Amino acid sequence: GKEAPPRLFDLTSLQVECNRKFAFSADETLKTIQSLYEKKVTTYPRVDTTFLSDDIYPKCPGILKGLRDYQALTAPLDGATLPKSKKVFDNSKVTDHHAIIPTGQPPQNLTDMERRVFDLIARRFIAVFYPDCLFATTTVIGEVEQIEFKVSGKQILEPGWRVVFGTPSAQSQEEKEEKGGEEENVLPAFVVGESGPHLPDLYEKWTQPPRPYTEATLLRAMETAGKLVDNDELRDALKENGIGRPSTRAAIIETLFKRNYIRKEKKNLIATPTGVELVQIIHEELLKSAELTGIWEKKLREIEKKTYDARQFLEELKQMVSEIVMSVLSDNTNRRITIQEAVAQTEEKAKKEPKKRERKASAPKEKKPKTESKETGKSPSVPAPAAATASSAPDHTDALVGQPCPLCGKGTVIKGKTAYGCSEWRNGCTYRKSFE
Repeated sequence: GKEAPPRLFDLTSLQVECNRKFAFSADETLKTIQSLYEKKVTTYPRVDTTFLSDDIYPKCPGILKGLRDYQALTAPLDGATLPKSKKVFDNSKVTDHHAIIPTGQPPQNLTDMERRVFDLIARRFIAVFYPDCLFATTTVIGEVEQIEFKVSGKQILEPGWRVVFGTPSAQSQEEKEEKGGEEENVLPAFVVGESGPHLPDLYEKWTQPPRPYTEATLLRAMETAGKLVDNDELRDALKENGIGRPSTRAAIIETLFKRNYIRKEKKNLIATPTGVELVQIIHEELLKSAELTGIWEKKLREIEKKTYDARQFLEELKQMVSEIVMSVLSDNTNRRITIQEAVAQTEEKAKKEPKKRERKASAPKEKKPKTESKETGKSPSVPAPAAATASSAPDHTDALVGQPCPLCGKGTVIKGKTAYGCSEWRNGCTYRKSFE
């Protein structure tokens, strides 16, 4: 079979790739590619297309010559007529701006992050002019005591564009991650009718729950309004139904961090108790429906193209808002939500503290993550009433210090200015007990 080169980058796919390879956040990638654009080494970044317009094709040989650090890869393309694939050049798929590519200007004075991002863009651009990767898919059926066993595998015949990424004969890291970490079978040469000893292996495996989102998979889910689609063509068809635009998705994720609705564990995004409770107390499904947001985005773009009536859209909105308001007003349940101070804020303060403080039994000076019950609709930023001072606490409660944390079990109880907390508070433990 044949395998075409990967598509050029739009902003979302670049953010996904940077998160997978370098663990960059969406916001970090956006700032980095914006800096590269301002240094005139890459094209406009806030785009949602992976195609180039036809007028870029004559400029491509000059751009390739400008990539001096990649001469070993561009040399095979020198002097040859570059292929003009419809998967790369298509005017109908380009609106205001085309896919992100190098400008051809030699990059100078780049930071480490900028070099990494530029390398991804440059290699992806070079690869689209390389030939397809040729591979053979082999299925071997063996028989042991009249019982058939089957194995399938892939063998790279001609690496083609894979040479650009240094993965000529093996599965790339991105492919491996997309397939759940499973290695691809590379089979040895078999001859029909051959026989020999074989030691069978038996594996016991358990089904796993869906993996937590990373920023990469969350960006893809936002792009398709919650429909997890890996196929490029299907994803393009659903792009009109996404949440946000390429330039705003990073800011949406950052807002969730700032409001402490989500936190990060390594690369995984985990909902905080505040975030979980917020979703649970909103009974109106429409307000938390990703699909509805996607449909709105689609209708707004149809209005922009004059294929949908703006007055009809406004009437639909008014009717929906009226129904939701009536539903909330008629709900007599006293909905409450736990407000927590974001751990990220306390971590920033912790950096200013001397390291020797961490070895003491007492807690650092900064405030512990506060937990208080507030009615919905109240601002999370309302300060909590001051708790009793440490000096007024009875002496016998100091016996708590040094005990295992009753909430996470990993840390130990430490004493702060106004309350007891957990030594693992930097890692997300929210245990807190006020002085009595």
